[in-house]
Amino acid sequence: MNYLDQKINQHFEGLVVRKDLVKTVKGNAIVPTYVLEYLLGQYCATSDEDSILSGIETVKDILRKHYVHRSEANLIKSTIRERGRHRVIDKVSVVLNTKTDSYEATFSNLGIDKVVIDTDTIKRHPKLLVSGVWCISDIEYMYTDEVNKVPWILDSIKPIQLSHFDFDLYLEKRKQFTLEEWIDLLIQSIGFNPDFFDLREKLFQLMRLVPYCERNYNMIELGPKGTGKSHIYSDFSPHGILISGGEVTVPKLFVDNRTGKIGLVGFWDAVAFDEFAGKKKRSNKSLVDILKNYMANKSFSRGIETIGAGASLVFIGNTSQKLSHLLMHSNLFEDLSPQFYDSAFLDRLHFYIPGWEVDIIRGEMFSGGYGFVVDYLAEILRYLRDYDYTHKYTEHFELSSALSTRDRDGINKTFSGLMKILFPDGSASKEDMEMILEFAAEGRKRVKDQLMRIDSTYSMVEFSYVSLADGVEHSLKTLEETTFPRHYYQQAKSNGTDDAESALLDKNRRSTRKETEVEELIDKGESDQVEFKSTLRWNLHAKRIDKGVEHSALKTIVAFLNKEGGTLLVGIGDDGNVLGIEPDRFPNEDKYLLHFSNLVNDKIGKQHSDYIRWGLREIQDKFILRVDCAPSPNPVFLKAKDGEEFYIRTGPSSVQLSAREVLEYSKKHFR
Repeated sequence: MNYLDQKINQHFEGLVVRKDLVKTVKGNAIVPTYVLEYLLGQYCATSDEDSILSGIETVKDILRKHYVHRSEANLIKSTIRERGRHRVIDKVSVVLNTKTDSYEATFSNLGIDKVVIDTDTIKRHPKLLVSGVWCISDIEYMYTDEVNKVPWILDSIKPIQLSHFDFDLYLEKRKQFTLEEWIDLLIQSIGFNPDFFDLREKLFQLMRLVPYCERNYNMIELGPKGTGKSHIYSDFSPHGILISGGEVTVPKLFVDNRTGKIGLVGFWDAVAFDEFAGKKKRSNKSLVDILKNYMANKSFSRGIETIGAGASLVFIGNTSQKLSHLLMHSNLFEDLSPQFYDSAFLDRLHFYIPGWEVDIIRGEMFSGGYGFVVDYLAEILRYLRDYDYTHKYTEHFELSSALSTRDRDGINKTFSGLMKILFPDGSASKEDMEMILEFAAEGRKRVKDQLMRIDSTYSMVEFSYVSLADGVEHSLKTLEETTFPRHYYQQAKSNGTDDAESALLDKNRRSTRKETEVEELIDKGESDQVEFKSTLRWNLHAKRIDKGVEHSALKTIVAFLNKEGGTLLVGIGDDGNVLGIEPDRFPNEDKYLLHFSNLVNDKIGKQHSDYIRWGLREIQDKFILRVDCAPSPNPVFLKAKDGEEFYIRTGPSSVQLSAREVLEYSKKHFR
């Protein structure tokens, strides 16, 4: 057990579980993660190995005896009949039978219905009326000759979710963790190994939790397949629901005006629309109009009555093209259906998660460490919905007056949500608040910049904020804006001649002249101003992603900046052999460039990016990364795990200087 896992168990004993146990106990039970972790939390919330092994067998035994497989439904019914009573784990939904004036339950896998359920249970758990809820139920059997009665009697029913928790204890224990440790604990809680993510990637994973802790939060995530977009809304929390985009209707989502029955937004904290993208999909115009009204006003109408609701809405879908193609030819909402490709609808989105920056899920990315039992974390997030941290940053920063009300709302609500997740007591340093504010503003800027491409009535606006301590204004950009500036600032191209023009531009970018120039650099070999790196992140010997490999490339860039400049070629072996970027195992060139851009911003600093130019170059039918560095007029430091590091070039090597040496060097070199 590593240091973080030891610390997690020390401070949250009984509330955390080893995350690899879920797969161990699941077997062929088709149940959400929170159902399994609810059981694991009862028997395996410990670091004692013997207790864990015993608990695993207990959970497996419970699932074996009580989980209802559809194929074994008749066997379970027979067991109930023969024994007179049996406990089952199944998904239960309830309807009101107006003919008998009674509530009747349906057990999904068991295949029984019209089981009478008492009114008090419905009052305590109204979600049973809206959609299926996983429950542990005791069912009895009593045969009757009465025509319209079933032999099934519900003796007890308990929805699978935490009944109580100590929020003050949660706040107190949070103080025992650094921000980095806390983020890693949360990442492990949702099932991932934090070692496979940088800070920005971790924040995108945690953004998926914001709809659970922030009321009326509207978010979209579009990107490639396989990045785990829907998992958080289907498996993580008993307070969220994932619905297919094709299943959405006004009665299901808002209200059935024939019966007055309230829909999903009236009962769930987060409603996620799966498979939301697709140009050929069609949606009812009245649904889109009601959605727009709800997203703006937090209410909907039932006849002449206006009903308020707090459900957050999440729209998730797949993109059909690479990022660079979308920026060059259309916009980042290109894949939406015509009814939702509407600036009035899109302007109500608070944040856009750039799915192209989220890694496709691989087996080694799952965690074997400890994290919160998910229903415990789900209840904490739900409790935080009553808190408001939207203006916590205003003591230190002020948003630009040029931003619209919707821009401000998007930034403020995202800031509030992330504050609740990272700093649940609302207290954070100025530096941490600035990091969250910039991240929140970028997500809203991604929405606004695309609106300006789609709708000419939207004018250009500068996203910026002022630091109140010194009056300095800080301008903000999205990562794709800094990575693909040539595409980002142009109007979207249409098909036909513009495609030919784009192809010509790409051909010029990869011209023979540039290929020859790179070959000449390779032929001359490494020097005080040229260095080769085989890969950006992949350890070729250990055959895994290695932060040390990234650090090696970044320290070379810093060394060039602090001396006379230079060129780094990534994808070239020490012997000059062209390896290309393929060994780094990125899904495409766009992802590679975005990752590198993020490394520069995060580890070296956005303020130094003016002195760094990079791009892909094609040589010997392979792409390599070329990074050209100009001499910086100011000292440049590299952020490392234990602080900041300073490097300069000495011959073909990058040498780290001590604090005293940095002072002496700076006096002579930077004037």
